[in-house]
Amino acid sequence: MKPDDPLLKILVCPLDKGPLSLLDPGDALYNPRLRRRYPILDGIPQLLPSSGEQLSDAEHTRVLRRLADREAGS
Repeated sequence: MKPDDPLLKILVCPLDKGPLSLLDPGDALYNPRLRRRYPILDGIPQLLPSSGEQLSDAEHTRVLRRLADREAGS
């Protein structure tokens, strides 16, 4: 999945129905509100609630920095 994929505009978190962010290099989608990462396998987002992985505080901080850096570079 690439950042310009139109599917990203309609995909939402299965738990809170909020938007997701694509993580580099496009191998996961992230919900910063719930700190959950959903894998993308063979180009298909795995958006079952049980597929999500809870991130630690340190991982969450790293992900937010990467997302902010990417936004600043856009």
